[in-house]
Amino acid sequence: MLPPLIHRHQSGTERSSNERGFTMALVAVALLSIVAMAALSIDVGTLYQAKAEAQRAADAAALTAARVISISGITGDPTNKRDSWQKVCGGESSPASTAAFNIAQQNLIGGNPASTVKVYYGTNSGGGTNEDCSGAKPSFGVNPIVKVYVQQAKLPTFFARVFSLIPGGTSSNSGVSATASAEAFNPSDSADAGGNMIPVQPRCVKPWVIPNIDPNGGGFVATKDGSISNGGVLQLGGGVIGETVNLVADCVPGAANCELPPSPAGNIYDNPPRLRSIGSPPVPYLEYVPALVSGTPRAVPSCSPAIPATGYQPAIAGCDQNTVYACGTVNGSLVDLTENPVNPPGTGDTSEATQCLIHQSAGPDTLVTTNAKGTVFPFQIQAGSGNPLVGAGVSSGDVITSSNSIVTLPIADFSSGPMAGTQPSVTITGFLQVFINSVDTTTGNVTVTVMNVAGCSNSATNPPVFGTSPVPVRLITPP
Repeated sequence: MLPPLIHRHQSGTERSSNERGFTMALVAVALLSIVAMAALSIDVGTLYQAKAEAQRAADAAALTAARVISISGITGDPTNKRDSWQKVCGGESSPASTAAFNIAQQNLIGGNPASTVKVYYGTNSGGGTNEDCSGAKPSFGVNPIVKVYVQQAKLPTFFARVFSLIPGGTSSNSGVSATASAEAFNPSDSADAGGNMIPVQPRCVKPWVIPNIDPNGGGFVATKDGSISNGGVLQLGGGVIGETVNLVADCVPGAANCELPPSPAGNIYDNPPRLRSIGSPPVPYLEYVPALVSGTPRAVPSCSPAIPATGYQPAIAGCDQNTVYACGTVNGSLVDLTENPVNPPGTGDTSEATQCLIHQSAGPDTLVTTNAKGTVFPFQIQAGSGNPLVGAGVSSGDVITSSNSIVTLPIADFSSGPMAGTQPSVTITGFLQVFINSVDTTTGNVTVTVMNVAGCSNSATNPPVFGTSPVPVRLITPP
């Protein structure tokens, strides 16, 4: 037999047998790496989600503390008479700090409350470093700033812990933190604090134009620079904050139009002596004239009677976002004397719409300024049985920070003389934030308590700060 032409060497077969199983090892190592990377990506995703949750908790806490400061009225006390600031944001146990802590804890991070919450107060865009605002600079009374630091030190990192990619697994190495700053801004004295007057332009202002007259003496604000004329808290020794007054229409009851009293004709400053105070104990009164409402108000509840010819009533019961009440300018036709708020007497537009707004028949919210132990400050708002939140986690009598009874009124300069025509122009010089206590269904008078005052002068030229309050609140944390 002839030998084969091609001879196959056996050495190749021997090498092949030596490499048997090598591919399996490569696959095992690759799978281990892939699983480890997948595990790490899951844990990194968890950390990113927790970081976002921490930021939301910090944002909500900062806004809540600023909101407490805004409605407390301490910006209406720029000189900090009798330590009113300390009673609102004076340390960890203060109302503003406590509210921020509670909100931060309610916003879970990685399924658990934050392990650390710190609240600081200051006067610059970077926030503060002091947990007690009582020693803040005078500019704090104009533009208080709150900074909240939130941390969740322990987060579950199950997969990465197995592969030792994050030492300690659930230790502080896997924690997250976030910081947020918010401000409350009162334009009063802003020229002194920052060099230029910065006005505000709130929305949902109620169409009751009031004169710059404090029934307890003097005016609300200085028309030139917007400074508060009688700063301070009444219950803490004197001031405009906490004053209770009766809002009375400067119109003859029952007339078709708003017929102004004749002495002097068409001037809201007449303050007729027939009505210096109302009730027992007597409560001073403050006149108002109806404003001209532009467009269609929103969020008008069903209890507000429909009056097709006017937007006055819906603007009281709902939210008027169309009428512009801008500081420092003469606004055309902001007064509407074709409307009579007290026609018919006691059951006119103002009375019916205000009762609807505050849920008077079902049980309105209550502003607590004093109790059996004495003065309550900051004032407490207790939910009434008619509050829509009652039954949805809130009980009647619970302390709340928002209420339909808190409204904003425009302060106008009527000093130029008697109003002429049916829709005269006026100059807005500030805003009064009040709490509506009740409506007298016989006279139509509205009893209110002053919560804040914001002056913005009659010559402000800077762009305004917008908001739903005359002391607006906003986040200022850099993106």
